[in-house]
Amino acid sequence: MKPFQADLLMLLVTIGWGSSYLFMKIGIDSLGEFNVIALRFGLAFVLAAGLFFRRFREIDCLTLKYAAILGFILFIVFVLITFGLNTTTTSNAGFLVSLTVVFVPLITAFLLRKKVELKTALSVILAITGIGFLTIQLPLVFNRGDLFCMGAALFYAAHIIVVSSAAKKVDPLNLGIAQLGFTGLYGLIFSFIFEVPAWPSTTTSWLAILALSIFCSAIGFILQIIAQKYTSPTRTGLMFSLEPVFAALFGYVFAQEILHGKGYIGAALILLSVVLSSSQKKSSQSKRTSDMRNSGRNLSQ
Repeated sequence: MKPFQADLLMLLVTIGWGSSYLFMKIGIDSLGEFNVIALRFGLAFVLAAGLFFRRFREIDCLTLKYAAILGFILFIVFVLITFGLNTTTTSNAGFLVSLTVVFVPLITAFLLRKKVELKTALSVILAITGIGFLTIQLPLVFNRGDLFCMGAALFYAAHIIVVSSAAKKVDPLNLGIAQLGFTGLYGLIFSFIFEVPAWPSTTTSWLAILALSIFCSAIGFILQIIAQKYTSPTRTGLMFSLEPVFAALFGYVFAQEILHGKGYIGAALILLSVVLSSSQKKSSQSKRTSDMRNSGRNLSQ
């Protein structure tokens, strides 16, 4: 697969994820949060595993190990997003979760014990300022749902970093399918502990769950892992930067959610910080690629 084709796949994935906030908000109107996660990822796993059964049955222990880790991280991400959507809008959620791309270089710098570059620091300042415009209201009130969504962005950054390494070591398709199964399993366990598991009771809820399972999960997360094998984290981040735009668009068209005044300023600053954070990694990525070619060693980010 060529990098351009991988980028197109990531764009399709980003459109699907942009719509997922709306579908999750619809789903939690009639189902428990853990129940939605269990159904979304459980059905996605059954569909994907059935479709690629011959290949999936050859899965190995290393792939299962990575899938269990990625599935747990993904579970935490969607617990935070799902609970966050109870008290925030799909637009806010989309812009705040996009901070993932800001967190990736920060976490990488911390793990590698490197100084944070100037552009990364600037992107963080822009993001924090944007968050203030988007979420803080006078008198000073900070929405709990917004905090959950920012937490989700932090954990999803960890997910991207682990995927970048794991996809180069194991079969990315089997990894993508297995992580769906583990995420659904964690959701089911927590649903039994804290909720009463149930099937959707309305046509609208069923449509939302099926859209989440098929397009946003089964197709989305598998294509993400496959595409990341043929493109760089930088280009992936740039594709992800469009997710809040699609989230806001779906929220406006289908839920009549409109940003007002300072909300537009905040959203623009967050989007700018995401793009800046992604683009600043390009030169360092090119240098690492050159070093890899010269030394003949594999590079993991």
